[in-house]
Amino acid sequence: MSMLAAVETVFVDYAQKVPVELFTFAGAMIEEILAPIPSPLVMTLAGSIAQAQHALWVYLLWLALIGAVGKTLGSWLVYFVSDKAEDLVVNKFGKFLGVSHKEIENIGKHFYGDFRDDLIIMLARALPIMPTAPVSIACGVVKVNLRSYLLGTFLGTYLRNVMYLWLGFAGLASFESIMAGLTTMESIVQMLMVALLLVILAVIYYRRGKTDFMSMVKKKLGL
Repeated sequence: MSMLAAVETVFVDYAQKVPVELFTFAGAMIEEILAPIPSPLVMTLAGSIAQAQHALWVYLLWLALIGAVGKTLGSWLVYFVSDKAEDLVVNKFGKFLGVSHKEIENIGKHFYGDFRDDLIIMLARALPIMPTAPVSIACGVVKVNLRSYLLGTFLGTYLRNVMYLWLGFAGLASFESIMAGLTTMESIVQMLMVALLLVILAVIYYRRGKTDFMSMVKKKLGL
């Protein structure tokens, strides 16, 4: 059994032993912190449990709210850790990479905290194929306005939760292929985001090396 399958088994077992509200809250928070866990897992499972308990469909709106609170708390923790990690890494390796702490945080300053920033973050959270952990990490690294980050995360996550809860409520077995496709797409997007980050770092390093080389040549020529 793979580690991911083992984690899913633990989640399923936990869901059967605690109230669905507690599972929704704790599961959403843990799923955000532990990036490899597929994001549809918690909400679709919570939706299927609600259906098995013969709950009305409006109950899903309450579960979506509970899950959005848990997910937002988990996202805030990832944001906070990413912000502190950026300080540590850039202060130690910034000269090697040719980038400074100020330059990185200047990117985040383009998010002024108005409704447009809220909307961008909300859409990034609401899209089913968009992995949430990389968004949290990126926002923490560049230190996006915290109010916009938390509000956009909460609203977008709520919409996303409603969709996944409905899939589970309507019949998990009927939507296995859909969820498998969503999980695959999310994994692909996550890998593309990592690859893009590596390319950006490589370009920064290349430009820094080229600048250093030209400076050396000019020094040798007395220019």
